[in-house]
This record gives sequence, C-alpha cells and structure tokens, in this order.
Amino acid sequence: MRGLVFAVLGGAFITLQGVANSRISQDIGTWQTATVTQFTGFLMALLILLVAVRGKRHDLKNVRPLFLIGGSFGAIVVYGSVTAIHFIGVTLTVSVMLIAQLAMTVLIDQNGWFEVKKQKMKIPQLIGISMMVVGVMILGL
Repeated sequence: MRGLVFAVLGGAFITLQGVANSRISQDIGTWQTATVTQFTGFLMALLILLVAVRGKRHDLKNVRPLFLIGGSFGAIVVYGSVTAIHFIGVTLTVSVMLIAQLAMTVLIDQNGWFEVKKQKMKIPQLIGISMMVVGVMILGL
C-alpha cells in the first residue's frame, strides 16, 4: 500500500514539476530552468537527508560509479518535458513520457541492466502496454 501511495505522489509531482518548469522556462530559458530545478531538488533532498533520514549516509564509496550518474538523468528529464510541453501540451507529453518509461523498464527488465533481476514480459503486460500506446495515439489525434 505504501508503494502505491509513493507511486501516486511521484507521478503527480512529475506532472506538477513539468508544468511549473514549462512556465519558468518561458521567463528564463530551458537549460536555466533545468539548472534551477536540479539545484532546488538537490537542496530539498539534502535537507531531508540531514533532518529526517537515519542510517546509511556515509556509504557512498560502496556505490558503483556507473550508478552515480542517475541524478544527471534528471536534467534531461526536465529539458525534455519542458520542451515537449511547449510543443504538444501537458497531457500528450505526460502520456508519451509514460510510454517511454514503460519501454525503458521493459529493456531494463529483459536485459538485467543496473544489476536488476532479469524478467520476461508476459502476454498481459504486452497487451497493457499496447493499449496504452493506442490510447496515446488517440489523445494525439
């Protein structure tokens, strides 16, 4: 249950962030917006780490260097979503991004990237993804 709550919150805030960033970028530019967003996100995460998180704070040396680039993907997410919202609107942007996320998760699961246990796609998952693609195509008409 907690996982679903956090997933809903994450999804809602991704959309809110995209819309807010799209508006900010009209005033200061897209890469400037990505910079501000990443910096404020860093500050918020640092504050939460210092105030609320207990436990492993100093085990950074145990993380494989490849995995440390994960945060840098956020700048591309911000730039991509802001730019897409300007061209195709919020609904279609979020829909397409969701399908892109699903496609990437399929690749990660099937190939075991990032040391994730390999998973095979089953017919129900393929049908679900196909239905989502059709839904986005209908939205885009």
